[in-house]
Amino acid sequence: MPKKMKIFTGNANPAIAKEICDYLGVPLGAAEVKKFSDGEISVEIGENVRGADVFVVQPTCTPVNDHLMELLIMIDALRRASARRITAVMPYYGYARQDRKNAPRVPISAKVVAEMLMVVGVRRVLCMDLHAGQIQGFFNIPVDELTALYLLSDFVKNKFSNNLVVVATDFGITKQARDVAERLGVPLAVMEKRRLGNVDKTEILNVIGDVVGKRAIIVDDEVDTAGSLLSVVNALIEQGAKEVYACATHAVFSGQSIQRIADSPIKNLVVTDTYPVPQEKRIDKITVLPIAPLLGEAIRRIHTGQSVGAMFE
Repeated sequence: MPKKMKIFTGNANPAIAKEICDYLGVPLGAAEVKKFSDGEISVEIGENVRGADVFVVQPTCTPVNDHLMELLIMIDALRRASARRITAVMPYYGYARQDRKNAPRVPISAKVVAEMLMVVGVRRVLCMDLHAGQIQGFFNIPVDELTALYLLSDFVKNKFSNNLVVVATDFGITKQARDVAERLGVPLAVMEKRRLGNVDKTEILNVIGDVVGKRAIIVDDEVDTAGSLLSVVNALIEQGAKEVYACATHAVFSGQSIQRIADSPIKNLVVTDTYPVPQEKRIDKITVLPIAPLLGEAIRRIHTGQSVGAMFE
C-alpha cells in the first residue's frame, strides 16, 4: 500500500505551504500552532498521520527562534503520532551564516540546528540555496538542496539579451555565479571583498573582470540589510558599469534594507519568496518570483522515490 503524503506548516510562511499544496493537489494538513500566555509554543496535530510520509514546510525566518521551535515541536508531535517519515522543508535555513569558527570561542550554530532537527526525528531535509555547502555535511541524514539560480537566470535571460556580465559578490559564490553566466552565455566578474568583524559591513578591495559599459547582474544567495549588496553596486558603478541589476534567492530584508535599495542606483533586484516578502516591501525595484512549484515538484519526487537532481539536468 503506498504511503500517504501529508503536508503541514507552522506560522513562518503558511502562504507558500498553501501554494505547494495547490501544486500537488493535496490539502494542507490540520495543525494548531500557537503560544501559551508565557510565550511557550503549543502544537496540536489535528488529523491522523500514522504511517504517512509527512512534509513540514517551515522556513526559519523572522522571528527565527520562534519559528525554529515551532518546527522542532511539530516534528516531535508528528513522530509521536507515528508518522512513517518526516521531512523538514526549510526554504530558508536560519543560522546558516554561522557555519564555521571564524573567531575564538564562537559556536557553529548551523550545526547546532542540524543536530536538533535530527534528534527530534527529522529523516530528510529539503532546503534552498544554503549559505555554505558544507552545511549538508552537518547532517547524518539525506539533504536535498535546491537552487533558485536557474529560475532567476531565466528571468534575466527573458528580460535582457546582450551586453551582460554576471558578477559574483565574493569568492564564496563564484561557482554558482559561473553556472548562471554559462546559462546566460555571458562573461563572469568577481568582487574581491572582506567582511569587517561580525557586523554586516564589508570592504570592497577589487573588481576582477571587465564591467565597463556593461549591464552587471549581481548574483548572491541572500539580501539581509542590503549593506553588502549596495557596496558591490556602488563599486560596479565606479568601475564603469552601465547599469546594475541583482538576483538573490532569499529576501531577508531586515532593518533599513528597503529604503537603502530604493535610494540606490540599482535598477532591479529579483528575489524569490523562500522568505516571506510582505506587500509593503515589494517596491517597484524589487521583483519576487514564486518558488512553490519548484519545492512542490521536489516534494513529489521525494515522495515517489524519483531523482531530485534530475530537475536541474
